[in-house]
Amino acid sequence: MTTPHTPPPYVPGHGLLAGRTAVVTAAAGAGIGGATARRLLEEGAKVVLSDAHARRLKESEAELAAEFGAGRVAALPCDVTDETQVAALLDLAVERHGRLDVVVNNAGLGGTADLVDMTDEQWDKVLDVTLNGTFRCTRAALRRMKAAGAGGVVVNNASVVGWRAQKGQAHYAAAKAGVMALTRCAALEAAEYGVRVNAVSPSLAMHPHLVKVTTPELLEELTSREAFGRHAEPWEVANVIVFLASGYSSYLTGEVLSVSSQHP
Repeated sequence: MTTPHTPPPYVPGHGLLAGRTAVVTAAAGAGIGGATARRLLEEGAKVVLSDAHARRLKESEAELAAEFGAGRVAALPCDVTDETQVAALLDLAVERHGRLDVVVNNAGLGGTADLVDMTDEQWDKVLDVTLNGTFRCTRAALRRMKAAGAGGVVVNNASVVGWRAQKGQAHYAAAKAGVMALTRCAALEAAEYGVRVNAVSPSLAMHPHLVKVTTPELLEELTSREAFGRHAEPWEVANVIVFLASGYSSYLTGEVLSVSSQHP
């Protein structure tokens, strides 16, 4: 029996994205990006994976290609702070699959430091990956989708920290709040040529990387704030990303959907 404290059964695919081509940044490993790539494939899409970690990316590509077919999975390392690499990634999707329908901007960088101790380098690094990287990828996606004239969808990964204060997270919170504002502004511009731009705002989705960079005490505190008494599974966030990428959200643009059971 499923209780609020245990994850629900995994939801099977329903072909929501059959015939579409999607790009996912930071898609290697077991986090939200990896779960999103898998969910997109389960929904029938062809997927181009990217990540700054080449070895992990190669492993993820091999695993997904073995399961879903090599013809549906491609990968290219990409540092989202480099415009040339961003352009090459999106061009690969068009070259390999003939079209670009969905771009999921998942790449982000966190860290913990009180503002009085934070260096310019720490601030700049988080902002450059998390906010500027999302800007670069969104800009590149919109340019290609506008030129193609066939519509498209961009989904950005924000965070509830963009709305809710958390000690030691000024740089990350500022970056994620910026992602939300970028999403809303881009959506108004992109609506003119039939492209939708939305974002998800997760509270606590547990994955190995988060465990490495977060103290057990903080994870326990954050979990205690969740109404279900547990963290989200990465695939639960990915489900909402799939919804935003699919025709089921055809009238949504400029929205930031909170994927959270968190209470104050």
